[in-house]
Amino acid sequence: MTAFALYRLPRENSFTLVAQTEGNPMKLMSLSELNGRSGFVVAPFAISPDHPLLLIRNNIVERHGLSDTLELPCTILHQATDDSSHKTYAIDFANYHSRLLSGNFQKIVLARSSEILANSSCQPYELFKEACRRYPRMFICLVSTPISGTWLTATPEILLSGKDSSWHTMALAGTMKLEGSQLAFDTNTPQVDLNIAWTDKNIQEQRYVATYMTECLERFTTDFSECGPYTVRAGNLVHLRSDFRFSLPDECHLGDILQTLHPTPAVCGLPKHDAFKFICENEHTPRRYYSGFMGPLRMSETHLYVSLRCMQLLSNRYQLYAGGGLLSDSSEEQEWLETEAKMETMRNLIII
Repeated sequence: MTAFALYRLPRENSFTLVAQTEGNPMKLMSLSELNGRSGFVVAPFAISPDHPLLLIRNNIVERHGLSDTLELPCTILHQATDDSSHKTYAIDFANYHSRLLSGNFQKIVLARSSEILANSSCQPYELFKEACRRYPRMFICLVSTPISGTWLTATPEILLSGKDSSWHTMALAGTMKLEGSQLAFDTNTPQVDLNIAWTDKNIQEQRYVATYMTECLERFTTDFSECGPYTVRAGNLVHLRSDFRFSLPDECHLGDILQTLHPTPAVCGLPKHDAFKFICENEHTPRRYYSGFMGPLRMSETHLYVSLRCMQLLSNRYQLYAGGGLLSDSSEEQEWLETEAKMETMRNLIII
């Protein structure tokens, strides 16, 4: 195997191994190039020569139980990269926030990273299984290629999922940390929960994303419905979520749909193209494959998830990533604490 991915869908008790047996994954420079293709997709936030869109060929596809012993090839561990201090985050926040106050953006997402020294006893496969155990509601994925290095994600956000004519995406935004009696919260179906009180900022942030998803879908279909928003749990956090179900005449143009959807305001901002350009030019932390997406494409089904709550496994440490959506009334300290809460998802796996 020259590149592989392990993934476990939410609420499932088994996982899938996808592996390429020779050569490097295919490098693509636009999402539209995914039209008509199949394999395992590893997409960055911003496609570039250093961080291309990758498609792992599905030469091997196997189902495994979480108790299975699995021999994987040596994972590709790159050298240590960047760390975002509170000081550099404060600089970025001031820069981003000033553009919100001046009306350049309605919303923009600020990301950061944090390094943790590696514990040699934590092996990638064991981290993957621990993530599956701890986070049954999330999409869990461990992917390793010579080009991207090795990444682990536990994410609640579907970008595009389905097969044949039935498809699903979502608008997921707004974040609150569960505390005390709230830790008993759970949901499998849309509902109103009286113990979760959302701020106007969170409600507005989620509405921006939902409106954007509606506008994107209208370009490809008139047959879609929206359900939500409602509260869902991801680890010890909750988010506001709206589901969009829609039909497509065929699967030949999924790349075009992805080109339209990604990056959503949940990881970028509004107006999309202006926010995307600003982030690429100004953010201290190179996002790489954080806030991109990954998953199987047209392998019997498509399950592409946004790469949130993720970390890169490096040769001597872990690089954790998180971000948060800023609005004009955002507070630097509150946004920093939100990224800390999001990083706990991966941090809890390391300290076991």
